[in-house]
Amino acid sequence: MFIVERDEVLKVVESEKVKFIRLQITDINGLLKNVEIPWDELKNSFEKGTMFDGSSIEGFVRIEESDMYLRPDPSTFAIYPWTDQGYKSARLICDVYNSNGTPFEGDPRYRLKLVLNKLKEKGFSAYVGPEPEFFLLPKDSQSNKPILKFLDNGGYFDLLPIDQGEETRKDIVLALEEMGINVEASHHEVAPSQHEIDFTYDEALKTADNIQTFKLVVKTIALLKGLHATFMPKPFFGENGSGMHTHLSLFKDGKNAFYDENKEFELSETLRYFVGGVLKHIKAITAIANPTINSYKRLVPGYEAPVNIAWSPSNRSALIRVPAARGKGTRIEVRSPDPTANPYLLLATLLAAGLEGIENNIEPPSPVISNIYHMTPEERDKVGIDHLPGNLKEAIEELKKDDLIKSVLGNHIFEKYIELKESEWKEFSINVTDWEINKYLWIM
Repeated sequence: MFIVERDEVLKVVESEKVKFIRLQITDINGLLKNVEIPWDELKNSFEKGTMFDGSSIEGFVRIEESDMYLRPDPSTFAIYPWTDQGYKSARLICDVYNSNGTPFEGDPRYRLKLVLNKLKEKGFSAYVGPEPEFFLLPKDSQSNKPILKFLDNGGYFDLLPIDQGEETRKDIVLALEEMGINVEASHHEVAPSQHEIDFTYDEALKTADNIQTFKLVVKTIALLKGLHATFMPKPFFGENGSGMHTHLSLFKDGKNAFYDENKEFELSETLRYFVGGVLKHIKAITAIANPTINSYKRLVPGYEAPVNIAWSPSNRSALIRVPAARGKGTRIEVRSPDPTANPYLLLATLLAAGLEGIENNIEPPSPVISNIYHMTPEERDKVGIDHLPGNLKEAIEELKKDDLIKSVLGNHIFEKYIELKESEWKEFSINVTDWEINKYLWIM
């Protein structure tokens, strides 16, 4: 159901007997937050906004400046395909405003809108298609906590006997479609109990909204099935982690700006420069694309993870790949992000870096045709292939040095993000892990 006008939303709410409206926002960690209002307060929310305490949201404002307003975007209206004690609920994604009526600089959705406006000024519109992966885990019947065990022993594209995991994935697809998200494909991934659901390529802002909806639906349906869904990048040692490969393209005057049939590989100068910009800033972007301690347990050699800073018109060992489709389907695939990334900040930083590449004619290195995974360190050095930061601390240090990415985030998010992530690293650094106990307790 695609609705744009406020009046249409109000009519549907009444005709469908929707009782509760959840007004959703995303904090700087990428976590969904919401305020619930009764259906008869929605008209007032559209007209005046709904006030909330911004000091209670991670990375927003201090307690002395906490009054903020949510303004619902009517185009994001969707009725949940499940009920709450028999009552229908719906959601609207909101933009955050200060009490003086100005947009809140620390709203991740607003940061993406600013970048999209810059692209629009240059005549471009951005389209994005994500490939988010996740694990489905069993839960303890007494504690209701997730158990770190596999539900199956399947692998990539396996056709397994119908089990709880397969049934849950099918129900997730049905729920997503009921909420207006068109699913293109769903399948079992490489690791046991790991799944991927791909939805339709769409405009960048809508895709970022859809990623957040996707995460909510996956977790809710899993919960209703007695399972736990996790987007943690690397919950199991020795198995492939969960990524969120991100496909991007730019259109101009209704045509794909990344396609040029007269150029090498049929790839335009615009695509090359875009890739050049992304590769220039990818180390700083990594702090956004891979925002957790655990993210870097996925970004290690040997598990198909893209740790090499290179691009290729074909092979998947490079960080940026150009899939085979040409014409309208020409796009790049950035393979490093994982599903814990805040989608608004991820797309904002990738698109801004690509735009800088276009504006400044930043040439990328020569494309790599060979399988980088089979190269020796000396061979990679010879062709100038660098690697991503090895942990969150290294990525944060790269972020601190990058003026473009800092400007995309804005001072508010940049400062809060650095503060949160440095605190996370410090906490991790002083924590005693099971690995240390197992390694040292009995022998030292």
